[in-house]
Amino acid sequence: MSYGLVYVFEGVTEEQYWAVNEKLGIGRDGSGDWPKGLIAHSGGPLPDSGWIVIERWESKASQEAFMASRLGAALGAVSVPAPVHVYETDTVNDQYFG
Repeated sequence: MSYGLVYVFEGVTEEQYWAVNEKLGIGRDGSGDWPKGLIAHSGGPLPDSGWIVIERWESKASQEAFMASRLGAALGAVSVPAPVHVYETDTVNDQYFG
């Protein structure tokens, strides 16, 4: 079992997404300083102007530690607004393909 998290942002652009990643030291090619405990990360545009981020973590504690130590500051530095929806779950069917 892992911890799943979905953030839905209104009005956030791809430019802002990459700016946050740059602040975190994560490159467009997937290289960089990914946080400990992160299993999977996906981000993409929403049809009606916005952005979605979907993540799987080893634990909620791992995600919270990343938010407190690095992500919160990076989001603030790029002026990303708070998400309009946050969905979180303890996953029950973790499968790996590839």
